[in-house]
Amino acid sequence: MKLLITGASGFLGQYVVVEALRRGHQVRAVVRPASDVTRFTWHDHASVEFARVDLRQKSGLVDALQGVDAVLHLAAAKSGDFYTQFAGTVIATENLLEAMQTSNVLRLVAISTFSVFDYWNTPIGSLIDESSAIEKNPLERDEYAQTKLIQEALVRDFEAKNNAPVTILRPGMVYGRDNLMNACLGAELTDTIWLRIGARAQMPLTYVENCAEAIVLAAEQEAAIGQTINIVDDDLPTQRVFAKKLFARMDQLPRMVPLNWTLIRFLTWVLWVYNQKVLKGQAKYPGIFVPAKLHARFKPLVYTNARAKQILKWTPKYSLDQAFDRSYSDQNLLTISAPSPALSST
Repeated sequence: MKLLITGASGFLGQYVVVEALRRGHQVRAVVRPASDVTRFTWHDHASVEFARVDLRQKSGLVDALQGVDAVLHLAAAKSGDFYTQFAGTVIATENLLEAMQTSNVLRLVAISTFSVFDYWNTPIGSLIDESSAIEKNPLERDEYAQTKLIQEALVRDFEAKNNAPVTILRPGMVYGRDNLMNACLGAELTDTIWLRIGARAQMPLTYVENCAEAIVLAAEQEAAIGQTINIVDDDLPTQRVFAKKLFARMDQLPRMVPLNWTLIRFLTWVLWVYNQKVLKGQAKYPGIFVPAKLHARFKPLVYTNARAKQILKWTPKYSLDQAFDRSYSDQNLLTISAPSPALSST
């Protein structure tokens, strides 16, 4: 297949490009107009071409879709204020979907996030799977969750109006080389001090190479069409286990200030009630003192990848220990081996 991959220059996107090439696909990688593509190890691969477009603008998108069999849409803004993230996620998706409709390229694998779930109203210890409730009060959450919820709605509307073959993937927290310090561990107070919130909660992680393989498989598997699929790895660690493995490898450790989950949850609830009842919602607290945000990051829950295994025929290749080994090795993880013979002609 010929795959258009948005967000190809991002942390996850680079690994998706490499996985697609390993599996014998052709790739048209969407990058910003001013991007220096020579920094990618795969920039001169025979099966790669670049589409230099800004998804926040409509210009060039129809041309970028010519000859494409499927779109893997990873591009999103993960930082900045609401307007910055709205432009980078929502407007970018609107422009892409409009161009896909014009070009009659309808196969889409859209990358969403675990951030769309309603964590605050989900009981402690519950199983989070594809049927779990979606956030109904997005204004209580951060900008990323808000814009990704809008993005999912846009994708489903595109699917319904065009009878389009769409798959939505919801990866958990993607980690890997240079992205190991995890938001589910705690909150950064200063450059050297972290608030460690809880220790026994399971972390919904997916190692970047495992996640990239699942994304490409979703484009290959017809059974994935019409599905929403969560992506997390096997044998998910608790916060304590992940932190122990991470800190054992770090040269400079941040100072960790432990905070009990039950205590911080109660304190946050008290502050929220006071803000609502007395201050009429005018106080602007840090995220960990907003119940919906606190629960989304630290609530003890259980996660499953059963649907991903069944539909995508996917099994996470790398365990937690192997993922750490690869993340700290000198090996270039973004080099491309020969494609599988069974897939080289697709």
